[in-house]
Amino acid sequence: MNCRGKSTNMMTLIAKRKSADDIRFSVCLPWEKRIKSRLLVQLDSGEEASIILPRGTVLRGGDVLATEDGVAVVVRAAPEKVSTVRTAGPLRLARLCYHLGNRHVDIEIGGGYLRYIHDHVLDSMVLGLGGEVIVEEMPFEPEYGAYGGHGKGGHGTHSEHESGHDAVS
Repeated sequence: MNCRGKSTNMMTLIAKRKSADDIRFSVCLPWEKRIKSRLLVQLDSGEEASIILPRGTVLRGGDVLATEDGVAVVVRAAPEKVSTVRTAGPLRLARLCYHLGNRHVDIEIGGGYLRYIHDHVLDSMVLGLGGEVIVEEMPFEPEYGAYGGHGKGGHGTHSEHESGHDAVS
């Protein structure tokens, strides 16, 4: 009990599981929350829970989280305002992936499309490079990254963030 007489028995999710037989709870999270390893969330049932996972853990729609005593919660990717890009051919799509990746933008790549969190500046660049942009509400599931990490998104310059690149002697 806390000072106001309310129970403080909050569910604490501490591990990812491959699956679970009895999933009774779900939580719907946007991408920016699914890349955090520690956060407070509200389950779809209205209950509060804390997520405490190893640093660098990325959550995907369909992942199952569990408490120490085995209570399971499935993660759902929340619909978000995204820009979905299609092009006349695969070479142009590859070029757009290159230019967005060069700006450290998180992108989802699918059959004949790419998707990123909506940004009007990026939309203008994509249009200028021959892409067709549709702004829509969709779950966002970007690539993990070559080394298992993730970018921060946006359209900033390389010097505006830590590069994470190792120096070569």
